Amino acid sequence: MSGRVYASILQKASSYTLTLSSTTPLQPRPAQLCHFVTSRGRHLSTRQDLDFQLSRVQINSILRSNEQIVNVPEFDVRGLSAVRKFESNQLPANTPNEDRRSAATCLQSKGMLFGVFDGHGGWACAQAVSERLLYYIAVAMMPKQSLEVLERCMEDGRPVPPILQWYKHHSDFNYRESASLYIDHLRVFWQELLDSEDHGEGMSPLDALDCAFKRLDVDISLEAQVPLSNDLMKSTAIQVAFAGCTACVAHVGADGIHVANAGDCRAVLGVREEDGSWSALPLSQDHNSQNHAEVERIRAQHPPSERDTVVTDDRLLGILMPLRAFGDVRFKWSCELQQSILASLESGVDLDSLNLYQYTPPNYITPPYLDVTPEITYHKLRPQDHFLILGTDGLWDELDSKEAVRLVGEHLSGIHLQAPVSPSERQLKLGQMHELLLKRRARASPALDTNAATHLIRHALGTGEYGELCQERLASMLALPEDLARMYRDDITAIVVYLNSDLARPHHS
Repeated sequence: MSGRVYASILQKASSYTLTLSSTTPLQPRPAQLCHFVTSRGRHLSTRQDLDFQLSRVQINSILRSNEQIVNVPEFDVRGLSAVRKFESNQLPANTPNEDRRSAATCLQSKGMLFGVFDGHGGWACAQAVSERLLYYIAVAMMPKQSLEVLERCMEDGRPVPPILQWYKHHSDFNYRESASLYIDHLRVFWQELLDSEDHGEGMSPLDALDCAFKRLDVDISLEAQVPLSNDLMKSTAIQVAFAGCTACVAHVGADGIHVANAGDCRAVLGVREEDGSWSALPLSQDHNSQNHAEVERIRAQHPPSERDTVVTDDRLLGILMPLRAFGDVRFKWSCELQQSILASLESGVDLDSLNLYQYTPPNYITPPYLDVTPEITYHKLRPQDHFLILGTDGLWDELDSKEAVRLVGEHLSGIHLQAPVSPSERQLKLGQMHELLLKRRARASPALDTNAATHLIRHALGTGEYGELCQERLASMLALPEDLARMYRDDITAIVVYLNSDLARPHHS
């Protein structure tokens, strides 16, 4: 780090003060108390590299500014709800945040929908998908009779019955200038469903999720290619198509949970075992280079001569980390189509201002190299299934699934189970025993947040060597200036969905 950058950092941090507890004086802590390495391999300490200090009040204000807690009515006109409540939160690293989240109840069919969306190449694609995907899923599940009502209302110019009950945070943004375009293309989608002889009572959640992911991605691609009514709408459509986002969406119904995943977001189920401990049941797989089956799937779609170039340096064509995504037409369109679309903008629009650049990925020979086909899993609800965690990869960079479930489970129950000291642990030397006791004490520390998603984010960024919450580490991570934050952490979005276990009991079967 250069002296100029370091001086700038210290200047920005000079107004911050750190406290470890309500009884601790407002004063800097010794640097040796909390040294750590971030998940991105960068060394931080409280004094030597980043001398950032935040008060406990400032830390809580930052962590809680995007919190959301929604209690779901136990019954509606369609019966007992499968969801009791959900809690969500976001912590940006990029400016603006490239993550998005969505939650809604399906009003014309059954169940609730939850989604997390991780944008890359900007936030445009994640924004559009977060606004639109749940509508496509809900429409696909609607019976033909309900779709006919929608269509008659549109034809007569009457108000259309609501399709979703959205649960929005006050900071959520919508593409207002593109709303009419989005409605028009959603209408074309339901018109095609009406023309289908097979639609009948509507698609199953599994088919609806698969169809909606693919159809929305097609619409995103087409909107960037066709003439639109104004320059703002056109530039937005092109930004959305050239940016990209991964998505993980859960449909929670009375019978079970369907999860559709495309990319490296993740869904994990929290299961309470008979002994009171918590176990993590994965409901999605990450689509990245660590998933060898996924790498082989992509290689199989291209000639053997490209086997060594399709995925290099753990990235698609050496560039993109997720191996499935919305948008990202740079990995889907032909070079000629990309150049013609960008050229059509050049006369009146600065490409740099749209975060668009004319480049071709290396070894771009047989596109498309990327698609958005979701991998879908189904899990039938059981009495021991208590909650579902959806998170963008910024969360999973810092916590593994098992640890995340343990944190939420113990936050939910207030009980921190400690395994008995094993015979081998009894043979530990005094220093090793001290470390073991520190770890066990850290697990039993009381939660600071009522919102479990905030609890996850706090521990993701602030866990120290023994599993304890290290205020210095947390303060340093949260006080990073906008131009440095992305180097040390990613945007984090988490949704914790609490399930109604009564639905899975025998008298409801």
